[in-house]
Amino acid sequence: MLTEGARYVADLRLDGAARACFVRSTEAHGHLLSVDTAQARGSPGVLGVFTAADLDLPDLTPIPAVHQQMGRPVLASDTVRFVGEPVAVVVAETAAAAADAAEHVLVDIDPEPPVVSLADAAADATLVHADAGTNLAFELPSTDAASGRQDFAGCEVIVEASLVSQRLAAVPLEPRSAAAQWSPDGARLTFWASSQAPHRVRDTLASLYGLDPAAVRVIVPDVGGGFGAKGSPLPEELLLAGLSRAVGRPVTWTETRAENLTASVHGRAQRLHMRLGGTRSGRMTHYELDIAQDAGAYPMIGAFLPTLTRATFTGCYDIASASATGQSYVTNTAPVGAYRGAGRPEAIFCIERAVEVFAAEIGMDPAQVRRLNFVVPEQFPFEAPSGRVYDSGDYGAALEAALAAAGYDDLRAEQARRRGGADSRPLGVGIASYVESTSAGGSELGEIELAADGSLVVRSGATPYGQGHATSWSMVAAEVTGVPIERIKVIAGDTAEISTSQLTSGSRSAQLAGSAVHVAAAKLVEQAKTLAAELLEAALADVMLDPERGVFHVAGSPRPTVAWADIAADAARRGDPPLSAVSDFEQGTNTFSFGCHVATVEIDSHTGEAVLRSLVACDDAGTLINPLIAEGQLHGGIAQGTAQVLFEEARYSDAGAPLATNLIDYPAISAPDLPRFEMLPMQTPTPHNPLGAKGIGESGTTGAGAAVYNAVCDALAQAGAGPVDMPATPQKIWQALQNKQHP
Repeated sequence: MLTEGARYVADLRLDGAARACFVRSTEAHGHLLSVDTAQARGSPGVLGVFTAADLDLPDLTPIPAVHQQMGRPVLASDTVRFVGEPVAVVVAETAAAAADAAEHVLVDIDPEPPVVSLADAAADATLVHADAGTNLAFELPSTDAASGRQDFAGCEVIVEASLVSQRLAAVPLEPRSAAAQWSPDGARLTFWASSQAPHRVRDTLASLYGLDPAAVRVIVPDVGGGFGAKGSPLPEELLLAGLSRAVGRPVTWTETRAENLTASVHGRAQRLHMRLGGTRSGRMTHYELDIAQDAGAYPMIGAFLPTLTRATFTGCYDIASASATGQSYVTNTAPVGAYRGAGRPEAIFCIERAVEVFAAEIGMDPAQVRRLNFVVPEQFPFEAPSGRVYDSGDYGAALEAALAAAGYDDLRAEQARRRGGADSRPLGVGIASYVESTSAGGSELGEIELAADGSLVVRSGATPYGQGHATSWSMVAAEVTGVPIERIKVIAGDTAEISTSQLTSGSRSAQLAGSAVHVAAAKLVEQAKTLAAELLEAALADVMLDPERGVFHVAGSPRPTVAWADIAADAARRGDPPLSAVSDFEQGTNTFSFGCHVATVEIDSHTGEAVLRSLVACDDAGTLINPLIAEGQLHGGIAQGTAQVLFEEARYSDAGAPLATNLIDYPAISAPDLPRFEMLPMQTPTPHNPLGAKGIGESGTTGAGAAVYNAVCDALAQAGAGPVDMPATPQKIWQALQNKQHP
């Protein structure tokens, strides 16, 4: 994508294509009295101006788990529920003409009190969806393993803490972008999307417009980042098909950065309270977690995130009695979706913060508390209090490796020296031992076909958006078949080429799509052996593949050989279809990646600035297909985990106005904000798939975020100040230091 020139949706040049521009609500909550489009319709270059009444499309239904009376209209019709919600759309010859005309659409809204905070949402005094009768969108159902409240009466030590996992924007470098074009007879729709789930887009379009899914082709070209925000199609994208039909031309749309920050989905947005109890000798015996989730105006997967938080809420620890409760509420803010980690970083933020507070209370080194409470290797498979079964791991080994590489004892000694002197730069050391659930089970497609020249074509249901799938799947296929990587082509992201695909998310691709390619390649080899046996005039049982040379031969006799090209040519002579094999690989359960990060942070007492000085990461995602790609995934994840702690927040005013509408007010992290990371290799295969692979896409975020936050809190503690909420901005840190000096 960097060296050969990627092609994105916005690079399309469709003949006669028109451009769309959306008119958006400037109120967080209110009754939509009127939308006057008369002046805009007469503007130069305008092909049409549309409101909800003009398009007459059904509401988008919420996901099954949440309140079903909180559906979302594709264009607001009677009520607006967040600033940025589309209320009309202009289609014009050019983007500039559409934007100019949109300024002339007059929107009259009668404001109503907005629900912005979780406290106001829970009070139900003002309802975001009046017909629902409540702002409660989802309540975490209890299980036998995690229900009710814990009895802390027998604990020698009890600590409590609260944590804010603030609302974040995903900030993909490529914002949302889509294009729609109908066939001349209007029977078939071709749709281009920057998406993580082409078949989800296809099926949503088919349902919305009353089409057979077979009549809809969705193409996902190169995607410039997703991070969960492109997991589900949103109204602006879906409307393009109707607009294209209405104006009789292809219609394209690419959102601005301001639109991306305010009207696309956000992530995180949890408030959590934890209570941890145990013995003065360091054993943790009781743990309780309460989760409050902001779902935004319309409940999507964001409303379901407490379930993912609960999956690993006790982290790496064997805690005998533990429970988690959670509620999700709608507010007059942008909807919340998945964002890298999707609820799971919150679990580690909380338990790792609780361990640090517990250790401080009993006067024990936090590393030692972890050692005393880890699930140990002989306990696997281990059923956690959440009911999830951890597959494999060695949490202690990851901790010791990270501590040694970080020079942990020396760091603690340096802390003591600074604390006893006049140094104005308190040093904080943060540890985070984490486990995270990767893949939600399910299946993924892998198909492999032998081309006429002996090369291979791999079709994958996993849709890449920067993970290096083409390289990884080629490596898997090459290892099984012996065909060189450069002679393997990978196809994904096109519903005309791929029969099925699932949502590419949750660190699932290597273990599901990679395994599917592995299984399909093995099937292809077995088929090829049958044909090779005929060409070699040998018994099938005697034919073997030499993967080093990529040829078939008789066992014990390296000559003569049959190459893949020979098999393809023989099939063509027979008039047979190309040799192919398919696997819809299914993995019935999660895998659990784990690791340990150690971060050091310096705080400038005069300015409040926190600087990440170093980060050591030991991450175990099972068998790695391509270690370099895995390291790249970790680098990106560490950056985003650090960003949450130190920089980023999608903020709203009390009136529901977004306060971060550009990349100045929303300070996305960049390379100068980060040190060089030290990565430590560790691989503990899972038994759940033939590759032994677990997920790695979110490990960096989960481990680094908690480690850096603990380091910030530790640095503040060195200065005698209390912790601050994320993001730990200079203002917050400076104020905490001032409060310490002038309580």
